[in-house]
Amino acid sequence: MKIFSGNSNQPLAENICKYLKLPIGDISLKQFPSGEHWCQYKENIRGEDVFLVQSLSQPVNEHLMQLLIMADAARRASAGRITAAIPYFGYARQDRKDKSRVPISAKLIMNLLASSGFNRIVTMDLHAPQIGGFTDLPFDHLSFAPVLIDTIKDIGIECVVAPDIGSVKRADGYARVLNTDLVIISKNRKSETSVEVQSFIGDVTGKKIMVVDDLTESAGTIIEAAAACKSHGAGEIYCVITHGCFTETGRKNLVKAFDEQLIKKLFVSTSVNSNCIWKQTPEFYDIKLLELLPDHSDCIVKVDVSEVFGEAIDCISKNKSVSELFEL
Repeated sequence: MKIFSGNSNQPLAENICKYLKLPIGDISLKQFPSGEHWCQYKENIRGEDVFLVQSLSQPVNEHLMQLLIMADAARRASAGRITAAIPYFGYARQDRKDKSRVPISAKLIMNLLASSGFNRIVTMDLHAPQIGGFTDLPFDHLSFAPVLIDTIKDIGIECVVAPDIGSVKRADGYARVLNTDLVIISKNRKSETSVEVQSFIGDVTGKKIMVVDDLTESAGTIIEAAAACKSHGAGEIYCVITHGCFTETGRKNLVKAFDEQLIKKLFVSTSVNSNCIWKQTPEFYDIKLLELLPDHSDCIVKVDVSEVFGEAIDCISKNKSVSELFEL
């Protein structure tokens, strides 16, 4: 097998290759002044089992187009099988028609991946698991939970909090494994960056709690949930985000939450290159999250998921079962 990386998360791809004791594939990627993407494989991949690692993080459309072009080039180079390893699946929140005259973009992305030549898709912690049914391609949905639980097992979490109704099933899974209570919060989203708590179900008084969500940009949901828990008498508050798609607004919100000692630690996976903050400028790749949080760098814990993807890639290449990687 051969593993190649796009531009979105080169560090994760390198760590996957390091875990598998393989060299990362040699590919030339560039963008013309017009914005068009181009790539060329610099080594023979005829008949090879090819894995393309690319998170669909900001700027999502650039990374998506680059991935599609990489797949097309691999197909035309006669690769044996082409697998998309997508740690963070962008557009996953657009998974249903909840208003009139809106798209189901997650389904469209699946169609694009299939049309470009992919034979299989591997991803982690989708916003809604049913998105895996939007394609007829073999689909592996990995979980962040086993790696996270191994990281937090010595903290002594006493309660797991679902910050909104959509997070209940995920939070319940963590609560069952950690043998803790479950608290459910119902929120009302006032805007893309602002939410308010409507209902609070459960008891957090004096407990170490863990607020669990799959992804965030502004960090508004987890911060409002943490504030609600604090107002109900919670002790230490830990937050968990699988996909840290942080924006500049998110950075400011986190700084405030850490300054006010609302959140003790934030655990975030390496599915998104969270060293970067999205500012929608050409300098996107040069802006470092931890440099922008100099007084709180110890509050953010990056949990490496390269081993999970490495194991999945190895099992897929050897036609072995990957079901144990899905379990808590």
